[in-house]
Amino acid sequence: MGLRRMQNTPPHFILAMSRPQKRLIALFVDATLCIAAVFVAYYLRIGEWTWLRGTQWISVAGALLFSIPLFITFGLYRAIFRYAGWAALMAVARAMVLYGLIYSLVFTVFGVAGVPRTVGLIQPLLLFLLIGGTRAIVRYWLGGGYRALMRVGTLPRVLIYGAGSAGRQLASAMANNEEMQVVGFVDDDKALQGSILNGKMIYGSESLIALVERLDISDLLLAMPSASRARRNEILEMVRNTSLGVRTLPGVMDLAQGRVTVNDLRELDIDDLLGRDAVEPDPTLLSKNITGKTVLVTGAGGSIGSELCRQILALNPSALLLVEMSEYALYAIEGELEQKLTYHPEILSRIIPLLGSVCDEARIRSIMSTWKPNTVYHAAAYKHVPLVEHNPTEGIRNNVFGTLTTAQLAEECGVADFVLISTDKAVRPTNVMGASKRLAEMCLQALADRGSKTRFSMVRFGNVLGSSGSVVPLFRKQIREGGPITITHEEITRYFMTIPEAAQLVIQAGAMGVGGEVFVLDMGEPVKVVDLAQRMIELSGLATLNETNPNGDIAIRVVGLRPGEKLYEELLIGDNPEPTGHARIMKANEMFIRWAQLHERIEGIGRATDQNEVEKSLQMLKLLVPEFKHEGGGIPRT
Repeated sequence: MGLRRMQNTPPHFILAMSRPQKRLIALFVDATLCIAAVFVAYYLRIGEWTWLRGTQWISVAGALLFSIPLFITFGLYRAIFRYAGWAALMAVARAMVLYGLIYSLVFTVFGVAGVPRTVGLIQPLLLFLLIGGTRAIVRYWLGGGYRALMRVGTLPRVLIYGAGSAGRQLASAMANNEEMQVVGFVDDDKALQGSILNGKMIYGSESLIALVERLDISDLLLAMPSASRARRNEILEMVRNTSLGVRTLPGVMDLAQGRVTVNDLRELDIDDLLGRDAVEPDPTLLSKNITGKTVLVTGAGGSIGSELCRQILALNPSALLLVEMSEYALYAIEGELEQKLTYHPEILSRIIPLLGSVCDEARIRSIMSTWKPNTVYHAAAYKHVPLVEHNPTEGIRNNVFGTLTTAQLAEECGVADFVLISTDKAVRPTNVMGASKRLAEMCLQALADRGSKTRFSMVRFGNVLGSSGSVVPLFRKQIREGGPITITHEEITRYFMTIPEAAQLVIQAGAMGVGGEVFVLDMGEPVKVVDLAQRMIELSGLATLNETNPNGDIAIRVVGLRPGEKLYEELLIGDNPEPTGHARIMKANEMFIRWAQLHERIEGIGRATDQNEVEKSLQMLKLLVPEFKHEGGGIPRT
């Protein structure tokens, strides 16, 4: 409390005075400085302190007589000291130059008996330093400069990992930052270690943990935009047992257009760690079915559908048709795409938002016959496993018959390429959602087998990070609410991929299609969901609450497998995948039923779903997808 009073009371007391009172104080201080400058000038001239005698007092009177009227004339007492800047300093300089000329002319050039001539030169120089110095001190004191300096000492102390170009730019951008204080750099390059950059030491990564304790570091800023995800994982593993917060800069491509700023910093996300390093896409495959063509995306407002739209738009289609049955989802993705193209009105006209369900044959026929799309990406689906378990006929209707309706109308309207977004849950499914997606695949395989002019292909992959059905947004929400994080089983394992990578690979896989292929994306290594939960807790700067750490922040609670949920997901039914020209895309050889036989059975399950005959629909689904082992019994379904 005493320190706070010492910091705040004097400025508040001075600032509360009236303007005339402040001017009188300033004038009194300047007069005192004039007299003091004379005595110091005599000391410097004679070499010892001496009391003035006789005519020597004329030098004091002259100082007051020449200075104060000049200072008033030049407006030195009209300036607000705490806001005084360059203009005020120039006014002081001009007044002092004129004062110095007059004072030196009287006491140096003409001279006064008893007054050393050098006093006429020394005193104006001293007075200029004193007047300028006192105004700078007052500006610093009343303007809160000293409080700003004290605040710097209380700011979070951070280290920048990376002393390259991005690190240097980030440090410069943070020089006047009022949120964090940079105290040093860390870099893997031994040639840089021990050097000084922007006045800060560059340390080696092996000393990072010791630095956290010794320098009281609260955050680590990763200025390594070109670093691999593997390297970021290594750094996080290095500091995972500390309470260090980790923030990062975006990738190289995101920073290529401008300088690094503090606003570029963001929290290190789980997406940065679980995703793989991107493989350079094949521009020929990306543009083959999109550039200069009319492209239709169903489920355009969903997680995958919306990312497909973003990437398709960047490939310059002649038109992009957004088909979505959710009004809000369609509004959101159309608004986002239009915002990206604010300065390109000629492209805005190519974005066509279309409300409609893929199960509505008349609506889809109207859309396709009107716009004549060249390529269709079919992302519309019900994908939440427990919801489809509770509503199996709706799941079958949307996932199977919505796909079949859209595919047959694509044939009818002369669509060249039709790409189905499938799922790893279609492999040996244990739930209705997976079985319905496998049956949708079989429908396209059968259509392709009968010699369709439309090239049908399917792209199968696992979980995408951050999608509406992913555990990642759920875990984020649970962490924000203080926990616990709920997982269904300690051993449950999933494949993960970032949404942008998945969408990019879908576009490239679809361009490889000849007809009837089931493409499988390389999902990398599977991840235990409990490990994912622990890593997300650590990324939030928190600790896991468990038996070994009773003082932790967030608990992980096992709630049991949901209806139809598998411990381990698979990507292939058979064991004979074929490579393709892309390192991350394989081709599966999956059995299917020919259209002549499948058509009749499909009509039967269609009648059962239309009449909401749940058990009959499930029985027929099992007959059509023989590998379907349903594990969702014992729950009410409608």
